[in-house]
Parts: sequence; structure tokens; C-alpha cells
Amino acid sequence: MTSPNQMHAEVIAVFPDKVKISVDDIAAFSRGEPIKVGSYLKITDNEDCALIGIIENYCIEVTSQDKRRHVIEALPLGIIREGKFIRGGDTLTIPPTGVAPASEDDIKKIFDESVDPNKKFTFCTLAANASIRIPVEGNRFFNKHIAIVGSTGAGKSHTISSIIQKAVSAKNGEYSLNNSHVVIFDIHSEYKTAFPDANFLDIGNLNLPYWLLNSEELEEILLDTGERDNYNQSSVFRNLVTENKRKHNPNAPSVFYDSPLQFKIQEVLNALHNMKSETINAKNESRYMIKDSSYKLLDEGKTDANLGLQLSAKERLHKYFESKLNFHQSKAQSITKGDYADGTLDKFYARFESKVTQDRLNFLFGSAADSATLEGTLQALLGYGETKSNVTVIDLSGVPFEVLSITVSLISRILFEYGYYYKVLRSGAGEKINNDAPILLVYEEAHKYVPNSELAKYRASKMSIERIAKEGRKYGVTLLLSSQRPSEISETIFSQCSNFLAMRLTNPNDQSYVARLLPDTLGNLVDKLPTLGAGEALLIGEAVVMPSLVKINQCAPEPSSSDIPYFELWKKEWMNPDFATIKKTWLKE
Repeated sequence: MTSPNQMHAEVIAVFPDKVKISVDDIAAFSRGEPIKVGSYLKITDNEDCALIGIIENYCIEVTSQDKRRHVIEALPLGIIREGKFIRGGDTLTIPPTGVAPASEDDIKKIFDESVDPNKKFTFCTLAANASIRIPVEGNRFFNKHIAIVGSTGAGKSHTISSIIQKAVSAKNGEYSLNNSHVVIFDIHSEYKTAFPDANFLDIGNLNLPYWLLNSEELEEILLDTGERDNYNQSSVFRNLVTENKRKHNPNAPSVFYDSPLQFKIQEVLNALHNMKSETINAKNESRYMIKDSSYKLLDEGKTDANLGLQLSAKERLHKYFESKLNFHQSKAQSITKGDYADGTLDKFYARFESKVTQDRLNFLFGSAADSATLEGTLQALLGYGETKSNVTVIDLSGVPFEVLSITVSLISRILFEYGYYYKVLRSGAGEKINNDAPILLVYEEAHKYVPNSELAKYRASKMSIERIAKEGRKYGVTLLLSSQRPSEISETIFSQCSNFLAMRLTNPNDQSYVARLLPDTLGNLVDKLPTLGAGEALLIGEAVVMPSLVKINQCAPEPSSSDIPYFELWKKEWMNPDFATIKKTWLKE
């Protein structure tokens, strides 16, 4: 039997992606509760079945008798049958018997029963009703890539903090630390306050030994891709690095240019200096004219094929690694210049020397690299130091911009390769779960180091992060991307995300870009992106039963990303910053 409040509304049209409803008395229909875009409706039929829809828009029409009626358009979300919500479905019979606002119990039933209690993870509530908590399936949320997008001030940093704080506090028993592992690339120094117990790394204590850099990363720092002699420089550099790795790792079964094995950057620099300066015996090219007290240069008018130090190719490189040598000057007949003493390596050597001696690049080329180990570097990045921590915050604000992309690339790549080789190890031991300590990598302002750009300076980071986006979840390494400019992020990376939190977006390009990549058909819900309040988001993806407009739970403590109260500060008495101390901090004096 049709209930009284349902008599005020009827379905007047049904489409595959839309239901139109006519309401003649909106006050009676709403039962005193506010009805707005984003509210839920329940449409019943003659069977024991009800369709749940969400209001997308409405209009007011005037009938021939000058009466006013509301026409509501709702997006069908799923059906409730036998007390259980099922996403999708088109089993609504004709004609439907009634329409009513969905009750709070109906809406709770949709969400509460959608996730197994053991897998339920909750960090938000329904935007239209704060008493209704919206759970996600924790496995599907964290083992698939996540994207959080929104304009400045929309609440991205607070959202990230809230999600991670709740994840690291979830436990199946009584113990201090659960098994969560999160690495945050913090580009604006925001997250130290949100995670006071985190493993905090910045330019002062970050140690990324240069010998872990792969070929692309090393050459991106040291080579100028626009130079005429770039190919020769690259060839010489690859040979020197590979041979130096062989020298310092004689027991390694195989050594390649990209092998994560120690080598001495200063020895490579010595060799470059000697190669650009070397002279050889014109009569015998295997003899190198090094100034040495053990033999003398013959009189100028004489030639001798035995003049100079005879070295094989390997002996020559090992001699060149030892120190910067002095060579006899070339002469018309007796002494000639070496292969690379024609200026080919001059600019390369000057740039190389300036890079490895810069104080601000000590975290890459400093003396600590000589004593660093691969396992020690991994432990430092993953919070396995003396004090263990679920969260590692890597403050990138002090990293020079020209090596920011490479720094992110190196960390991302070695964490991905750690996951890969951990899987190999566990799979070889017959373990069912190939990584029992999976990692979430959080990229704040991701458009700054994985942009939709082909510029050489972004090549290394794009390659590393795109590889994680495409393959990482197989090895227990997933991504959380945060950006205020999603249209500027590499589409390869963004399109791999399976869960989205779309917050307020005011840029039309970003709105259309996000709408195009979202995996569900949302109708006009994406049109709400410019009007969302701070902390509100459109939650969509494989981990949630259906797209929902949600309010993110407040995090505690908060990241230091709050807006500066300009006008309140301006009204206070004149302040006097300590410029001398600022200068010392600036110059790291």
C-alpha cells in the first residue's frame, strides 16, 4: 500500500542513467528534512525491491492550473533487496509504487553492510549527514593507487594526515606499532607537526649515497644533454664508473654500470682530470708521458719508443684513479695528446667537480656516502632505525631544485626495487603473501616532479614513479598522489589510480581532466567540484560501495599548512624579524 508521503511524488520518466520524479508538495515529501542536491531517494516497486538514487538537480515547473511542482532528476546508484544493498541493477518494474527520501537507516544499511568488518577502514562521514560514517574496504583502498586532488585550501594535507593517522593507529591486538609503512615526500615542510613520532629526514640528516644513483640519474646531474660532446662524455663516464665499481667490489659476481655497488666519485674525478690532460709517446701509444721521478724525459731532439710509463688499458685507469697526475707537454714529434685531451672533457670535468664539491649536495656526494650501505639506506628510509616508526617524513624543502626530481627518483626507485627483491626472496621460500610489510608512498604536490612534460629534468622521476604506478602493487608498493593541478600530472601515473578523493577544484581544465579519468559514470556529481567546502570531497573508486560526497574527519595533530591570518597579523604592532639569524639559517652557517 502506498504511504501518505509517497503520494506527493511519482516517477515520471526512467532512463538508463537517470530517473525523473515529480513532487507536488515538497514540504510533505521531505517530512521536514532538508532536500538538496546530493540527498538520497528511495524508489520502491511492486516487488520487494527498492532503487536508491542521489539527487543531481531539480527545477520548478508551473502547471496549466498555475500550480507549482518540483521535478527532480536522480542518478540511480543501486538496489536494496532482502535488506542488502547491491550496486547497479535495473530491476525497477513499471510502474514504481512510490518515492520517498531515503531514511537514515536505509543509507546506513548501504554503507555499513558494504564492507567486511575486518577490512573496514573509515576516515570520513557523509557530507549531508555527519552521523553516517562512510567506510572503505581497507585492502582495496591501500593496495590500489590513490589520488587526492583539490585546489589550494581545499584540505588535501589534512585529508592525507587524517588517512595516515588512522591507518597507523589501527591494530588487531595490544602492541605499540602496527605493521604499516608510509613514506611521505613533503615538499613544503607540512607533516612534521602532524606526525611528531615520525622518522624525520631532511637535508641535514638525509644520506643518499651517490653510488645508488642509476645511469639516467647520474648523467642527469652531471651531463649537459645539450652539449655537442655529450655522447663522448657519457661513454667515458660509464666506462670509468663501471671500472671503479669493479675495483672496489672484486668479489661481486657481476658488475654493471647500474649495479648498486660502491665506487669512489673522487677517483672517477681524478681519472677524468688525467684523461683530459694526458699525453702519450708518439712512437709507442701504450706509453703515457706522466711526470715521475723514476724516469726522465730525453733531450728534446731525441725520440725513444721506450719513453714514458707503459700501461695496459686496465692499468692505465687504475693509475688514473689514484690521484691527479702531471703530464709532460706535447711536442711536435715525440709527444702527442691523448684521445680526450682535445677539450672534449673540459666542460664536463668543470661541471662534475663543481657538483661533487657543493656543500648543499652533501646528502648525495658527502663523505658519509663512503661508509653508507644499501641495507642501511633502506632501513633509514623505512623507519627501521634505532627508533622504529610507521611513518617516514622526507622534508624536500631544502633539496636544491635542480636535483629535486633525481632525489625523488632515487628514493622511489630503490624502494620499488626493495619490494621487487623482497617478493623474489619470499616467493622462493614458498610464501603465499609475497610482501608482508607493504609500503605506501605519498607524493605531496606530485605535479612538481612527475608533470605531464617531456623535459629532461623530469625524466628520471617520471620513469621511477610511472614504473611504480604500473607494476608496484604486485610488489607491495603503492602510491598516494596529491596535487592541486591534476591536469599537469603524467597521465600514465594518474590513470593507474583506482581510488579518488576529488576535493574543491576551481580550474576548468583540472575539472574536465578529473571528470575524464574518473572510472565511474557520475552524471552531474562532478559538477559540484567547484562548490565543495574545505574538507569535503567526492569519494569514488573500487574501495567504496558507491560514489559519495563526504566530509573528511578532522586530523589530530594537524599539519602546518593552515592559511596565514594576514589581516589579523597586519593589525598587530610592528614586528622585527631577526635578519641575522634568518641569514644564518638561509646559508646554513
